Amino acid sequence: MSITIRDVREHELDSILALNNAAGSTILPLDATSVRKFYAEAAYFRVAAAEDHIAGFLIGLRERADYMSDNYLWFSEHFPQFLYIDRIVIARPYRGLGLGRVFYADVTSFAEVRVPLLACEVFLEPRDDVAVLFHGTYGFREVGQQTMANVGRRVSLLAKDLCSHAYVRATYLDGASGSLPNQAWLAGRAHGASPAQARTA
Repeated sequence: MSITIRDVREHELDSILALNNAAGSTILPLDATSVRKFYAEAAYFRVAAAEDHIAGFLIGLRERADYMSDNYLWFSEHFPQFLYIDRIVIARPYRGLGLGRVFYADVTSFAEVRVPLLACEVFLEPRDDVAVLFHGTYGFREVGQQTMANVGRRVSLLAKDLCSHAYVRATYLDGASGSLPNQAWLAGRAHGASPAQARTA
């Protein structure tokens, strides 16, 4: 079985919506408008494509996105630059195969050339010990807690320092070129960022 991590395509948004809303209580539900909003705003919106269907997806937003999530707003108030992982969903037949770690490796590679911090949250009510352990072993630390006003559930707010970013910023973003090298693997999404932000932010 071959799985490819790539940017989402517009015609796949209905599949993203169905996969999200079948994920269970650890993932907040979405509607069609919300999925399309992510398509427009997300700096990172990639899927795991397994032949003719989607095995999972991860959505990440940069600072200054037009997004009103309680947890995203908390990070906006506390950190000037970050990539916020709003959600990761793996289809049930593909759980336990390491696809979550593949996504986290990919989103870390994407983020560390753009921002100094990767951010997310995990539910504490009910406590999701699998998610807490996963993020702890991946280098995340708790930077705060809050209760989400819209659902009344307490979350642990997590952040991971991206050590490579200081080098990338000094060498490229603040260097003579003012941008990342023109390589396909460094390109940002056409949606979710202006061309200048995709290249340099």
